[in-house]
Amino acid sequence: MNANVLSCHITTDTVADTFGADVLNGLSQLPKRLHAKYFYDKEGDKLFQEIMACPEYYPTRCELEIFRDKTAELANAMITGEAFDLIELGAGDATKSQYLLQYLVDRHTAFTYMPIDISGNILSELQNRLETVMPDLSLHCLEGDYLEMLDKATALSSRRKIVLFLGANIGNMEPREAVAFCRSLRERLQPGDLVLIGFDLKKHPRIIRNAYDDSAGITAKFNLNLLKRINRELNGNFVTEQFEHYQSYDPMTGACKSYLVSLCDQQVTICKNHFNFRRDEVIYMEVSQKYAIEEITTLADKTGFRSVQNTYDTRRWFADVCWEVV
Repeated sequence: MNANVLSCHITTDTVADTFGADVLNGLSQLPKRLHAKYFYDKEGDKLFQEIMACPEYYPTRCELEIFRDKTAELANAMITGEAFDLIELGAGDATKSQYLLQYLVDRHTAFTYMPIDISGNILSELQNRLETVMPDLSLHCLEGDYLEMLDKATALSSRRKIVLFLGANIGNMEPREAVAFCRSLRERLQPGDLVLIGFDLKKHPRIIRNAYDDSAGITAKFNLNLLKRINRELNGNFVTEQFEHYQSYDPMTGACKSYLVSLCDQQVTICKNHFNFRRDEVIYMEVSQKYAIEEITTLADKTGFRSVQNTYDTRRWFADVCWEVV
């Protein structure tokens, strides 16, 4: 069935305007989709913290091990004696990067940390915590989309830039989108600047699928919470009990995808916009793309970077890859 989409003003806030427009546009597509970046409201932040603590969810623990146990290896590629700006895209609570920050501060490194996140709530909590535990840290928080805030960050100073993109967040893009994103990063940086990107590596398919379909159902709640956010912020009337989380993984392509499945024929209204769902129709929610090392190297070569070093966890399930702008 086709959605009956009417014009509607959502709010006067720029971020909320974008949220509303993206939701209305995404649900007007076939197949319907919602953007994963909007998972992270206050409740979404809390649920994601619970996901990271799930026994099945390995990516956070793998990358945390790298930042905790191989901090010097990560930092040595960054420290040249020249002051720099350390810009983190999607900083979240900086649990992992805090190890790197402390290492740099302890060595009296001249740098400013610029965390970027779409969630003002998590940035506020991060700022309060870092100002307490690292009072000597130079800190400048930026709320908004990655590239828009990266433009702002690069305009603040002419110092060398080091961009962190952790948490396998690049996996939340289709491969073609990852290429476009890395090229956009390259356009905003100068030769000699660095990026450090976290990649979740291909491994046994069951390990990967279970990580996104945990036995406690927290990932399901995390996905369904976006429907609750739409209800609250965009005058929606989703009945969340009438949708169910479904997870898939294709070991050939490395695409791990999540969906919400409509359990019945139903109509949802969002700010006077009507969307019809058939029973068993899906909303495409998120991809978590997995990579082989060879694919990562190819991505760097295609987008204007040179691979400097790969840092792995002990099981080699995850890699933090340092690229230099060429």
